[in-house]
Amino acid sequence: MRTVSKPERLAYEKVTSGVLQHTTSFFHKRGFNQRLPQILSTITDTLDGDPGSAVLKSESITYLEQRLMLMQSMILHKQILIKNGVEKFFIISPNIRLENPVRRTTGKHLFEFNQVDFEVRGAKMKDIFRVMDAFIISMVNKIIETCPKELELFGRVLKPIKGPFPVYDMDELVKAHGPEWEQKLSEGAKTPFWVTSIPREFYDKADPAHEGKFLNYDLIYNGGFCEALSGGERETDFGIIMSKVRAHNLQEKPYVQAFLKLAEEGLVPSAGGGFGVERLVRYLTGAPHVGDVQMFPRVPGEPVIV
Repeated sequence: MRTVSKPERLAYEKVTSGVLQHTTSFFHKRGFNQRLPQILSTITDTLDGDPGSAVLKSESITYLEQRLMLMQSMILHKQILIKNGVEKFFIISPNIRLENPVRRTTGKHLFEFNQVDFEVRGAKMKDIFRVMDAFIISMVNKIIETCPKELELFGRVLKPIKGPFPVYDMDELVKAHGPEWEQKLSEGAKTPFWVTSIPREFYDKADPAHEGKFLNYDLIYNGGFCEALSGGERETDFGIIMSKVRAHNLQEKPYVQAFLKLAEEGLVPSAGGGFGVERLVRYLTGAPHVGDVQMFPRVPGEPVIV
């Protein structure tokens, strides 16, 4: 367990408050509705189809003899909101993902964290890129302006960045840099960058123009801080969704069955994503570990003190 001094704790708190204030202001100014998160549900994405997931199990509670899952992903709820006519929205959502303790030392994993989830009806990848490029650029400028003493305390030299951020295809990065491409490119990059076409969840849209490609993306921080955001355009074709589900042998999962029922009724095209608040604070402050920015750390493999 790391040692974080009281002045550092208070400085992380101030930067976190600044991040939350700017986030809500940014999305409201661009016409996004803010809605409250869901904490419990009869179903939640168990992330079985994501090869990058190391969640040990999906936890639940029992209330009035009904089993309710702790929320791991609001993707199904987001699709229901879009289907019911909400144009664009964001949610600052508490998230529980009981990560494998082997991820204790990665510097970027928590088992309890907060995520900004957002979705835009009818949007494409390029639309999300424009929104998030502007968000990160403005966030960096905001923290430079409002938290100079805190950055000085951390020894963090944070400089303004410019967009648009570069965009790369994942297959090309693997060929050029091997399986550890993310860490290598993150350490050498001057700005955040986008990576597209990532083999992942069944609800990410297949690229109709390029077989075997996907219209999804990750935003990667520069400076060695790695993944910032995951998202994608959403698959609406029931036949394609069903074929993906069968390919990953997920058809018996209650969550997938609920998604299939919604897809059979008809989904509405959208795109969106989610980014971790604590990871963003870590990037801005240069924290050694994402758990350092939490007043009450929730690091895989470490005991909860309070």
